[in-house]
Amino acid sequence: MIIKILGSGCKKCIALGENAKAAAAAAGIDAEFVKVTDIADIAAAGVMHTPALMVDGKLVSSGRVLSPEDIAKLL
Repeated sequence: MIIKILGSGCKKCIALGENAKAAAAAAGIDAEFVKVTDIADIAAAGVMHTPALMVDGKLVSSGRVLSPEDIAKLL
């Protein structure tokens, strides 16, 4: 599973990445985490608001920091 965190690297983006790692670990999921900070790549993914979360190429959240529990439901 590939989980991408899209954003500029701000505090909210970092929090979303940490929550995603916690959710995957709690669920026992072996995932590869990728940070996407290039504005062109973020826009190409259709993201209008960051931070954003993609799971296996599918945009599942944009513009908010999800809790580990909310992320676990999306995995």
